[in-house]
Amino acid sequence: MSLTDIWQHHDLLGKWGEDYALQHLLKLGYTLKSSNYRFNRMEIDLIMIDQNTLVMIEVKTRQSAALGEPWKAVNLAKQRQIIRVANYFTKAIQWPHEVRFDIVSIVHNQENTELVHIKQAFSPLP
Repeated sequence: MSLTDIWQHHDLLGKWGEDYALQHLLKLGYTLKSSNYRFNRMEIDLIMIDQNTLVMIEVKTRQSAALGEPWKAVNLAKQRQIIRVANYFTKAIQWPHEVRFDIVSIVHNQENTELVHIKQAFSPLP
């Protein structure tokens, strides 16, 4: 398998995970506001509304948790990027209510699919 094949598989798995997370959240009553929202080369996977709360959602999908749960990949640098994009988005739409930052962590392979939704996974730094 070439490096190109590996990256294509990685991209397909990531896209699959985002779609799977979206369907899960829609079933819970969330409303989609935007997907793959980009600002200055940074991105938020899903922006959804949960009642009156705007929810910024980072989706991490892996085939195995052997090297750690997928949510652990959302480090401080990634959190800062998400917060920067969220700040821009909320100002652009003049969002008047609360904002929350969630992570959806998915392990998907031939044996099963395991989804963990971490609400309020992190907060904007002061």
